Amino acid sequence: MAFALRKRGPSKFERAADGSMTLVEHFRELRTRLFRASLAIVVGLIAGFALAQPAFDLLAQPYCRLPGMMVDGECQQFLMLAPADGFILKLKLALWIGLIIGAPVWLFQLWAFIAPGLHRHERKWAYVFVTIAAPLFAAGAVLAYFVVDKGLAFLLEAGVTGTDSQLEVTRYISFVTTMILLFGVAFEFPLTLLMLNFTGVVSAKRLLSWWRVVVFICFAFAAVATPDPGPFGMTLLALCLSLLYFIAVGVAFLNDRRKGRGKEVYAGVGDDEASPLEVDREPVEVGRPVDQASPIDAPEPITAPKPIERRYDDVT
Repeated sequence: MAFALRKRGPSKFERAADGSMTLVEHFRELRTRLFRASLAIVVGLIAGFALAQPAFDLLAQPYCRLPGMMVDGECQQFLMLAPADGFILKLKLALWIGLIIGAPVWLFQLWAFIAPGLHRHERKWAYVFVTIAAPLFAAGAVLAYFVVDKGLAFLLEAGVTGTDSQLEVTRYISFVTTMILLFGVAFEFPLTLLMLNFTGVVSAKRLLSWWRVVVFICFAFAAVATPDPGPFGMTLLALCLSLLYFIAVGVAFLNDRRKGRGKEVYAGVGDDEASPLEVDREPVEVGRPVDQASPIDAPEPITAPKPIERRYDDVT
């Protein structure tokens, strides 16, 4: 028994890519993507509400390791200025955890809405950059936790209250999460340089020529971002950012060699300088001489028509 297969039409992705989707359909597609992303975040929020307490205990470890904070094997309690601070803080931590748990879903929905407007090779490199961005952000978050753990004692010891003072819980958690977010975003800096190189905006040689300025910016950023005014945290962050910069420049050199950049006629020429035209001109071979031209048959001369003799009969 034969079944008649109905030919399927183009998918939404294909219609969005070729521009045949209308504006209303784009808005409907955006609404669907936002609904799915929000649903994933809500599911992650529910799971994060159960994981909020372990996450809080992990973030509170730098505070508990301060001298004098452990009493009878237990960490001293934080200060709370309002009765609802603990519940609101739990909701904030649950939202952070929900964003992390639902990241694969809402990032996919965002990508599915943007991807039809990109070329095939642009989508390929976007997959690579997103795959690299997640470990870089995680590395920055781990380094931020380590810096806070080492720098918190210095901050309290340098103050007038000493390390025996209790901290307000919402401000402390906000301080730690801000440091994690700041360090994570800072670790995406070399990925931005690679995107500029892979898109052809800057070459690896140009990136390497900026190394003095980049290293200075890394140390200046580390001096402002780290809570520890001492040289340890600042130097550690600055060295990590500088190392990532030189790794990005090395990858950019490999990419330029793969694409054959630097071998063009405009290599080594400034942006405001006209490049010389070095074109190899090949000589044109002289054709063989023609021994005898073929005669051209002349057309027969056109003769004028003979006059018509008009005869008149005699009229009797």
